[in-house]
Amino acid sequence: MRFTVLTAAAALMITGTPAVQADPGALRVPAINWQACGPENPGFDCASVKVPLDYDNPRGATTTVALARKPASDQARKIGSLFLNPGGPGGSGVDFAFGWGDRLNTNLQGRFDIVGFDPRGVGRSDPLHCFASEEDLNKFFEGVPAFPYQSAQERPFYDRYRSLGPECRDDQPIARHMSTADVVRDLDLLRRAVGDRKLTYLGFSYGSYLGATYANMYPNNIRALVIDGVLNPELWSSGRQIESDRIATKEEFREFLRNCDEAKCVFGPNSEKRWNALLKSVRAKPIQLGEDVYTYDAVIATATGAMYNPRSWPGAANLFDQLSDASASVTTASAEPDYDNGFDAYNGNACADIEYPGNFNAYRAIGKYAEAGSEFGPYWWWSNAACANWPTNHDRYAGPWRARTNAPVLVVGNYFDGVTDYRGAQAVNKQLAGSRLLTYAGWGHTAYGLSKCASDHTDAYLLNGTLPPVGTVCPANPNPFLPTAALSEPMFQPASRR
Repeated sequence: MRFTVLTAAAALMITGTPAVQADPGALRVPAINWQACGPENPGFDCASVKVPLDYDNPRGATTTVALARKPASDQARKIGSLFLNPGGPGGSGVDFAFGWGDRLNTNLQGRFDIVGFDPRGVGRSDPLHCFASEEDLNKFFEGVPAFPYQSAQERPFYDRYRSLGPECRDDQPIARHMSTADVVRDLDLLRRAVGDRKLTYLGFSYGSYLGATYANMYPNNIRALVIDGVLNPELWSSGRQIESDRIATKEEFREFLRNCDEAKCVFGPNSEKRWNALLKSVRAKPIQLGEDVYTYDAVIATATGAMYNPRSWPGAANLFDQLSDASASVTTASAEPDYDNGFDAYNGNACADIEYPGNFNAYRAIGKYAEAGSEFGPYWWWSNAACANWPTNHDRYAGPWRARTNAPVLVVGNYFDGVTDYRGAQAVNKQLAGSRLLTYAGWGHTAYGLSKCASDHTDAYLLNGTLPPVGTVCPANPNPFLPTAALSEPMFQPASRR
């Protein structure tokens, strides 16, 4: 089995080649016509700009990128613009600016225009649509689990997800130009459009991959670049992210169980024993709780979602306690094109960047490899089948990843991040010469807004270029199951990778 799985995994490897960049002199720098966003978002400006659809033909067809900004409150001491990406791929930077613009303006002393943008194909930026309506989107998920956990589910799941490729690519030009490299080219053009000589950037989760790609494509255009919740680009771009995913969520979930027992939470004592018994029970037969029916995949998905934010741990423990106590019951039964296109956009970007296998046997073999890592591995792996019949974009960037940047990059990682594990931050710190690693010793996905220590170091770097001392480790917050763990301010929630 080891030989079979590793052979299949080897099929995911691709050769990294530098992306071709358009001649900056051939690009028209768009003028940004900022207008008030409207009464629902007071104090924010909005705009929409045209950028080249294909940077190989910079004077040809265009696509649209939507932006929102919170203007710097201290215009006299304004440094420039801070560009944001909340993750995904498929997360809306416009919505993120609306949600966090005021707080970032305060944290950064009002010295930046806080600028969010929806990457091409996402949200308000010429959105990719694989379905005619939200109703059709919902129908796509009918009759399939969140991931296949029984062998009979594997082929139907694979076929359903594989069918997305042709559906999403048909007669939509944006589908052929959604690679991260093209988003990076847009970002550099936006930098020029706002008048900044160098880029200031804060990216979370997938936004770390966007930031790392920018650092490697434009290593001399950086003023300050922060990536928080870091993907190892060598794994992500080659389709080998499952090497991390198969164990990362389990590592954080063990901490969930340990903290639960330590705090005498409702799911303890012996929470690991109860968790294993719950999985065995729900795998054999779904559990009914009130009007809701929980299948095995739903329990795994709930546990994975809780790993994004430690504040959700007490609620998750309460649900697992109720499920454990409930009796097994009955099984589940199986317009307008402007719906939330996060699912479409995730695949549009990921499939543009990553060359996944194109056959069922490879997916099944790697699925077994994922499951051997932990019960969470298959959850992360199987949805990649959406890319099985979806060619990569010819302008994608697949490395090299070892540029020396003109300014140091700040890399932020959590010891127990079940979505983008700490090893990703360590890897990028080694890949980018001169970068600095800032560590948070706690739990959850990303550190900004969760750890005051990490937030303060990030703010100082963005404002002044001041790096934390080498080896800085911010202490963990209190046990999330204890009342003293409550924070006075809301935690930033990065966009989900699923």
